[in-house]
Amino acid sequence: MKKKLTALFMTGVMVFMLNACAAFPAGYDWESMLREASAQTETPAEDGAKETETPAEDSAQETPDTVTLKIISTSDIHGMFLPYDYLLNAPDNKGSLAQISTALKELTDENTILVDVGDSVQGNSAELFLDDPVHPVVRAQNLMGYDAWVVGNHEFNYGIPTLKRIIQEHDCSALCGNVYNEDGSTLAEPYVIVERGGVKVGIIGVVSPLITRWDRANIEDGGVTVADPAEVIKKGIEELEGKADILIAACHMDCEDEYEIENSGVFAIADQFPQLAVILASHGHNRIEGLERNGVLITENADRGTTVSLIELSLEKQSDGGYALAGRDSRLIEMKDYAPDPMITEDEVIMTADERAKEDAMSVIGRLTNESLAPEDEIPGITQARIEDTALAHLINDVQMYYAGTDVAACSIFRDDENLYQGDIKKSDLAMVYQFSNTLYKLKMTGRQLKKWMEWSAGYYNTYHEGDLTISFNPDVRHYLYDIFGGLQYEIDISEEPGNRIKNITLADGSPFDMDGEYTVAINNYRAGSQLLSYGEVFSEEDGLPELVERDVRGELGGIRELIGDYIENVKGVPAADGIVDFTVEDITPENACWKITGCSWDPKKHEQAAKLVREGKLSIKCTEDGRDKNIVSITEEDLK
Repeated sequence: MKKKLTALFMTGVMVFMLNACAAFPAGYDWESMLREASAQTETPAEDGAKETETPAEDSAQETPDTVTLKIISTSDIHGMFLPYDYLLNAPDNKGSLAQISTALKELTDENTILVDVGDSVQGNSAELFLDDPVHPVVRAQNLMGYDAWVVGNHEFNYGIPTLKRIIQEHDCSALCGNVYNEDGSTLAEPYVIVERGGVKVGIIGVVSPLITRWDRANIEDGGVTVADPAEVIKKGIEELEGKADILIAACHMDCEDEYEIENSGVFAIADQFPQLAVILASHGHNRIEGLERNGVLITENADRGTTVSLIELSLEKQSDGGYALAGRDSRLIEMKDYAPDPMITEDEVIMTADERAKEDAMSVIGRLTNESLAPEDEIPGITQARIEDTALAHLINDVQMYYAGTDVAACSIFRDDENLYQGDIKKSDLAMVYQFSNTLYKLKMTGRQLKKWMEWSAGYYNTYHEGDLTISFNPDVRHYLYDIFGGLQYEIDISEEPGNRIKNITLADGSPFDMDGEYTVAINNYRAGSQLLSYGEVFSEEDGLPELVERDVRGELGGIRELIGDYIENVKGVPAADGIVDFTVEDITPENACWKITGCSWDPKKHEQAAKLVREGKLSIKCTEDGRDKNIVSITEEDLK
């Protein structure tokens, strides 16, 4: 305090003297007098030692012996700036940037670096805001104080000029070192050095080279070229030598190489560059808390802001003044337990975007001429669309086959009340056709593999026994694991045990089904990733695995739900006089049905009596304890007594 008061006093003296300079004779040595006055601000400390203000460069050298850094990464936000699904027109509290913002206030400290690893400006109606001065996703990220943002493959969906504008909207460093402009410059920065606690962290950013496959037209029209990520990371490591204490690769790439393209997966990157402390993976939406590969720590988030990856790095000071990695730990943190941050939810730009997206969700995209797409349930508690072919399943499978260009497609009926009814179809109504935000995958498999999958799926039904009067379902098989196949005709004989139920299978036109032939199949990403592209429930090593031909088919339009909307509005809809398109799905009859259940030899009169008693509330459908899957036990002739 004494030092500060003395300094203030002497400063006042100097100001007074300057103002009074006219009173002194010309030629007076002002510089000497001011130097002497300034020197008086250095006063002895109480302990007798001399206190001086340390120059900035000397202060920077006074770094601690040990530092703990936090690296927090997000990825694959897919338009979730608020906890709201605009296509469902309903809240979705599993994750969003607004919730992540709340979590950051709990998790971060002065030694935290925040990185997003791409696919943020796509999905959840994100395309509505591409021409805005700042996209609401980018606005949220700017408010949250990201240090770096990596361009994801879906950011290329809208063309290079739009992507360049999105890059400029970010306050932080945008990274994409393996995409080059025509003049040889990189589309975004190849790397950035972020300093925390005296530790210099080099972050190298790359995107999957498969953008040349998924967005070939945009790549060619934009005049950019795409390089091998490994070459760019190698160059970045060389240029950062001596400039950064630790190195991180932020890769918008999944773990394994895709389509047999070398260095398109982060495992290949880790195998080549053990100098990396961490690889932040993304794109695959895998929940990877932390696995080690060739001495490199790899983490990856789930999608739509449902998780953040928290990595803690322990560093020790070296004799040259730099730091070396001494230890590390990582974990994923779920966002569903965090409330949205008012800093995000009450921001004017974001509030305006929220209103526009909700208004868009209520916009009419077509008019259904059918009375409905699924019939009324004969027996309450047994969803009719899961026991007979419907226009609902035909619509979903027709859409998938159309956009993926496949021979076969498969879909699930996710909701008991899934249906569309005659009249206007709003965007938000598409949730009643396809509930989830799945994307479309294209696979190639043999007829033998396809039939094996169909047999696995048919395990959804319980085996029919004499005296049963209703179909019932295997309580160990959730309804979303049951697939209905399009492009084929087949029967499911539930009098047979699982594994031997698919009968009389042909192609949709009646031509023979070839067990040794190859078929292309359209299916959602969940089924492909969970059951079909790895050994387990469906395939053994003896069966082999299907080939992944293409992921996220027509990703520029969105997922399967968005594809259904585009199909109604722009493919099959017929313009009417009022400007709305009329949309019709062929009604399903026994003659054009793709599939049917056989093997139920009950007495039709007793079956109808059982159905009537259920409708009257005199018999009840039994379900699992959690109530999720109904009719796990058939109503029998004994029940009628």
